[in-house]
Amino acid sequence: MKFTEGYWEKNERANASYAMQAFTAEAIPGGMRIVSPFRQITDRGGALDVGTITTEFISVRKDIISVRSYHYEGYVKGEPRYELNEDPQETEVEITEDEAVMKAGRMTVRVDLKDFKITYEADGKVLTNIGFRNLGYMQYDRATLTKFPEPNYMAAQYQPYMVTELSLAPGECVYGLGERFTAFVKNGQVVDIWNEDGGTASQISYKNIPFYVTSKHYGVFVDHSDYVSFEVASEKVENVGFSVKGEEIRYHIIYGDDIKGVIENYTDLTGKPALPPAWSFGLWLSTSFTTNYDEETTNSFIQGMADRDIPLSVFHFDCFWMKEFHWCDFEWDSRIFPDVPGMLKRYKDKGLKICVWINPYIAQGTNFFKEGLKNGYLVQRADGRGIKQIDNWQPGMGLVDFTNPDAVKWYQNKLKTLLDMGVDCFKTDFGERIPVDVKYYDGSDPVSMHNYYTYLYNKAVFDLLKEVKGEGEAILFARSATAGGQQFPVHWGGDCSATYASMAESLRGGLSFTLSGFSFWSHDMGGFEMTAAPDVYKRWLQFGLLSTHSRLHGSKSYRVPWLFDEEAVDVCRKFTKLKLRLLPYLYSMAVKSHKTGIPSMRAMIMEFNDDPATNAHVR
Repeated sequence: MKFTEGYWEKNERANASYAMQAFTAEAIPGGMRIVSPFRQITDRGGALDVGTITTEFISVRKDIISVRSYHYEGYVKGEPRYELNEDPQETEVEITEDEAVMKAGRMTVRVDLKDFKITYEADGKVLTNIGFRNLGYMQYDRATLTKFPEPNYMAAQYQPYMVTELSLAPGECVYGLGERFTAFVKNGQVVDIWNEDGGTASQISYKNIPFYVTSKHYGVFVDHSDYVSFEVASEKVENVGFSVKGEEIRYHIIYGDDIKGVIENYTDLTGKPALPPAWSFGLWLSTSFTTNYDEETTNSFIQGMADRDIPLSVFHFDCFWMKEFHWCDFEWDSRIFPDVPGMLKRYKDKGLKICVWINPYIAQGTNFFKEGLKNGYLVQRADGRGIKQIDNWQPGMGLVDFTNPDAVKWYQNKLKTLLDMGVDCFKTDFGERIPVDVKYYDGSDPVSMHNYYTYLYNKAVFDLLKEVKGEGEAILFARSATAGGQQFPVHWGGDCSATYASMAESLRGGLSFTLSGFSFWSHDMGGFEMTAAPDVYKRWLQFGLLSTHSRLHGSKSYRVPWLFDEEAVDVCRKFTKLKLRLLPYLYSMAVKSHKTGIPSMRAMIMEFNDDPATNAHVR
């Protein structure tokens, strides 16, 4: 979000105030605090009628400095907070006439008390800094107030924003910020952290992560589940700016010896990925989405793969395993699957694992919806007139309120009936289109919950799988994510198209995603939308079967290889068997990812951090 109109001119709507001086500095438990007024104060009178920004620096883990800047300390936003693994480190604070310095291990925060400047250092090197007009408070679209006895007497009618801008060195490249399909290097981009269902061909993302890493071996994690706007060398080309609505802004400066070290420290803070089961690295085959399949169809696909000597590990039933207008009541459509336990047993006897599609939306008219309505398990309308219902996906659908522990248990119990039938895992689709004119059981801010909802949704399903299947056997196929979601693998890239261009944008998205702290990633081989030409399909097979997880899935057409040509069958067989031969290596890498958080799938910049030729390499 831009608060200036060019470097010199302020945006008149912003009503901007900036930290102009580190007026006071003091040591606090675990760190240091400075108070910065909105103008230079040179005498006692200058300390009247002026606002301030207070900034606190704390060492929350080894090689991580946590920063909190706030205008009004008593402002309550109600946003859900990420679950962080803190391990506070010892700090030393020294304050002189000229500067205030906090040291924690090999990291240093240096504040210039003469000319306002905050510098973050590690191993004696400058990582980044905050200087002139880089730390600000905005009263956006402020209405006129008065001190006369009128309705707007001393009224605070505006939208408050906090903004921080961190410097970039010449040639410094920025990566990450979630699964982004735009250019791999994020310099010059405006990135909005707001989960949405937008396919793979735009700036919109299913998986927005407010964390970036740079080629200078540090990362920045903006600790807000809310909408965060990043100006990556865009509003000001020498800075990465980020802003949030409200009276405070929180972020962490994360250092590492290299980019892998930064990712390892970031996942120390936000959580390590679970270890996926070994069988999940084999080939997954789907019914596809709106195809007209039944048990005869699924039988023919499974047998067809066996007849062609293509090893199959997982068979996935997409949406229409349930009746139309019944998503998601988790009841099989008996019209096309009359003997579900028998069918699943036959498939499992062939050595297959079973996956079924789900989402957190429940259509009205189903018994499951009525249960949720009766017991208060669905998200409420903000105006108090019952539950929130929309027609975007299913008629009159409601949303499970995962802030209610009883609703979580209710949802999990329904899924457990599927596990008891023989289902092994779930494709946790959606979780992005979360309305904001709602009220949650625990009172969470609904705008912040828009992004955070996916964390609670996927955690509820993953926790059930871990409880029933055991540690190391739980896996999802999830589309949406936020920070911390790496603990619930695996994720896939959403709705791509059957073209080379879409294959390339999927790759960019996956590499950006793994530079955002996620270790395992997949995509719809052959493309989701449209039907691929044989050459595209075969190339995508090679790409997909060398990704960590590999699934054939489409929208309106099937993805079995013999529907393309005989060479496609050969390519599918060759690369599936190649991947299975590589399984000891792949699984050992997965174990390392589980322990360290360093992704199994890596961009070239992660392995060759000091080679400038790899800065933008995505091939």
